[in-house]
Amino acid sequence: MVRGKTQMKRIENDTSRQVTFSKRRNGLLKKAFELSVLCDAEVALIIFSPRGKLYEFSSSSINKTVERYQKKVKDLGLCSRGIQDNTQNGKDGTISIQKKLEHLDISKRKLLGDCLDACSIEELNQMENQLERSLTKIRARKNQLFKEEIEQLREEEKCLLEENNKLREQCGIDERGSTRKEDENEVVTELSIGPPEGRIT
Repeated sequence: MVRGKTQMKRIENDTSRQVTFSKRRNGLLKKAFELSVLCDAEVALIIFSPRGKLYEFSSSSINKTVERYQKKVKDLGLCSRGIQDNTQNGKDGTISIQKKLEHLDISKRKLLGDCLDACSIEELNQMENQLERSLTKIRARKNQLFKEEIEQLREEEKCLLEENNKLREQCGIDERGSTRKEDENEVVTELSIGPPEGRIT
């Protein structure tokens, strides 16, 4: 015969319920013992019958196992609270960052000339002073960049002149643009008027 699947509900017949309890209790105690031996696990099993009778099994000591369980639950509770606190702190930090970003966005718009209707004279004076300080720094930085660029151009001009002079020396060209050989071969001519015997120079 094939055993049918047991329905998971309370057994109404007292005798059948007591028999089932005894069989399953013994099987559960056996499985607990096997688990502790085969897997070297610390196992504690406590069973109360419907009539209140105690059945227990422990691989070491029931009291020690229960104390270990309570300590573990306490540690897990503290850890859980710590995680909740950290989560709450993270949420508070996120809200704070969002508020700062909103404040920075409003300040930026005001500096660009928007959202000025709700500003007081004092706030407008503060923004004006801030803009003047910013313009001063911008102009100073701009002048510095101009000076650095001029110095760089002067250095480049100097390098080009030196390179040009070296090339002139290598090619034998003077500052007028004529070569040395042309100067050496230059012929002096004279202009004379009249017959050969009576030239007038």
